Amino acid sequence: MTGTQRKIIHIDCDCFYASVETRDDPSLRGKPVAVGGRAETRGVIATCNYEARRFGVRSAMATSQAIKRCPGLILLPPRFDAYRAASRQIHAIYRDFTELIEPLSLDEAYLDVTHAPHFQNSATRMALAIRDRIRAEVGITASAGIAANKFIAKVASDWNKPDGQFVVRPHEADAFVAALPVGKLFGVGKVTAAKLNELGAQSCADLRDWPLEKLTRHFGRFGQRLYELCRGHDERPVSNDQPRKSLSVETTYVQDLRDLDACRTELQALIADFRERLARAKDAPLPYKAFVKIRFDDFSHTTVECISTHPADEVWQALLAEGWARQRRPVRLLGVGVRFEEEKALLRQLELFQSTP
Repeated sequence: MTGTQRKIIHIDCDCFYASVETRDDPSLRGKPVAVGGRAETRGVIATCNYEARRFGVRSAMATSQAIKRCPGLILLPPRFDAYRAASRQIHAIYRDFTELIEPLSLDEAYLDVTHAPHFQNSATRMALAIRDRIRAEVGITASAGIAANKFIAKVASDWNKPDGQFVVRPHEADAFVAALPVGKLFGVGKVTAAKLNELGAQSCADLRDWPLEKLTRHFGRFGQRLYELCRGHDERPVSNDQPRKSLSVETTYVQDLRDLDACRTELQALIADFRERLARAKDAPLPYKAFVKIRFDDFSHTTVECISTHPADEVWQALLAEGWARQRRPVRLLGVGVRFEEEKALLRQLELFQSTP
């Protein structure tokens, strides 16, 4: 990196929804608590506290499965007004330290404090002060990672959870990243991690032995990103003006949709809901791709997409048919939406296909 070395803090509140619930009802302290949908409506867990995690409960798990693992689980419906209020308090604290804030969710954000004057420009001390204020003013705890780029800062914020922080100094970054399992890399989920493991890459150090050509052969354009991340390279700036990347709606059904015809009927209702939401999104850029998301009754899932700038209902229906044919099983969840073209890609299209006055 040229010029001034960045100082980036990644802040992540601990079990955010569950922490707000416990703050507001102290009788819940020390008990396994989760926030999510009811089992009888095929709900899923949005978040849970560490007491529940000891039983194997985790976010995105079906509520019915969570209750089997933890029969004493206290399940609460989400109170988004309370979470948004806490989020506003947290972001007000961030703004006392820097204007360069990139929110990732209600409780998670990157802060660029490279030029912040507080605490003699010590990012470590700023992170500690931010966490102390969140505890004192909001009543919950947060963890932090401090590093020279976003990737390493985010990984570091998990290192001393809950209610801790971890700093990776520039001269420590290479060894820190080399020791990481490949599953810690951005964009590497369980399937990709398993494939990398099968190919002999367990750690980022292993992956560094792979030439770029091998990575792109196995993983396409994502191979370039893997090549950079396993070396700890991440030049993305902290941006407080992130464009919307996608818009979608989805529904989990109380009863499985038994066949494609049943899916088609439900998808039509989803499309109508999506069009209403898109009409309300005044700041949304132009659609670039249409997609359909399907989760089957065995919890396997697939997403099918195609390039479409003005998708008609028939486009989503065709994507549904393609996705359903991959498993031909009853369906528990359907989603429909669009991905938006990035600004740079739009500029390229203008240069290629349009002349400007």
